[in-house]
Amino acid sequence: MKINFLITFIFALVFSISHAQSTKYLSMRWKDVATKMPDAWYGTEEAKAVGENVLLNQKEIGGWEKNKEYHQPLSDSEKALIEDHKNDIGATFDNGATITELKFLAKVYGHNPDSRYKEAFEKGLNYIFVSQYDNGGWPQFFPIRGGKGDYSMRVTYNDDAMVNTLKFLREIYSNDQLFSALKLDSKLIAQAQKSFNSGIDCILKTQILVDGNPAVWCAQHDEKTLAPAKARSYELASFSGSESVGIVQLLMELDNPSKEVIASIDGAVNWFETHKIEGIKLETEINAEGKKNRIVVSDPNAAALWARFYDLDTEKPYFCDRDGIKKNSLAQIGYERRNGYSWYTNAPEKLLKEYPGWKEKVKNN
Repeated sequence: MKINFLITFIFALVFSISHAQSTKYLSMRWKDVATKMPDAWYGTEEAKAVGENVLLNQKEIGGWEKNKEYHQPLSDSEKALIEDHKNDIGATFDNGATITELKFLAKVYGHNPDSRYKEAFEKGLNYIFVSQYDNGGWPQFFPIRGGKGDYSMRVTYNDDAMVNTLKFLREIYSNDQLFSALKLDSKLIAQAQKSFNSGIDCILKTQILVDGNPAVWCAQHDEKTLAPAKARSYELASFSGSESVGIVQLLMELDNPSKEVIASIDGAVNWFETHKIEGIKLETEINAEGKKNRIVVSDPNAAALWARFYDLDTEKPYFCDRDGIKKNSLAQIGYERRNGYSWYTNAPEKLLKEYPGWKEKVKNN
């Protein structure tokens, strides 16, 4: 009796552990499930079930919506609702959308060569091509989600939307192992490289000049004039101390960079060097209402910081509430925007450390 009980207990324990491991992905974020699970997982029944959700949620135009947990189970009514809205506007490159889903499909197809995965992947790749402007840039959403003048139609560097798209295209035409099982048509691969090159050209054309010298970029640029443009009410046209970092890092990864690319990088790095903010750091205090509140304090030993936005005329940092009025310090804006947005960044620090090595490499080529 004791032996039988022990066997039953062990079996139940093993089953419980196995079940917990197999369902662990349900408590994870979608972007981690999509690209960071152990490779073998993408061949499991769980991955195929997620794959059905991803296929179902692909918009008719080829892209996907953002901030959706595509790995969570769907009821029949939810599936029907998604099916009914396939033609709705909402496909985007914002917050990693579309690129994340395409990478997931490639991973699953590598273990399960279901033709539907490949068809959906190619449809998504074509979505990238058709949504690219003639000038080489991409909007945040395509089709545009708002009316004329909506900021989602701007050439969008915000949250690395365009940079992530370009890196994905480079992986396609560079025969990255992730996509080898798909055996993409040579025309698609050639189009990916052409699209990438056009995107790099757009980056060079949108770089802001100061006294004729290349500086950095705005988080978004007008889709026609390529001038710096505003987005939300507190995201005014400006020099970007944040999004510009990813752009420069992408340019530094180019093989055999042209004179124009080298000048672009040199100019941006010089701008970051001359616009770093020293002697302060961010801290969190508990205010009189018992809420966490972000403050700036003096610290001569603090690592350098950069503002997210710099005024296009004065080149000084600015901070902004939803009223769109620029302020000179973080303390001057209201609690909600002060604590609900990233106004400072240390991202350029890594870039400045990498620059001397890149410069030496270019010099020796």
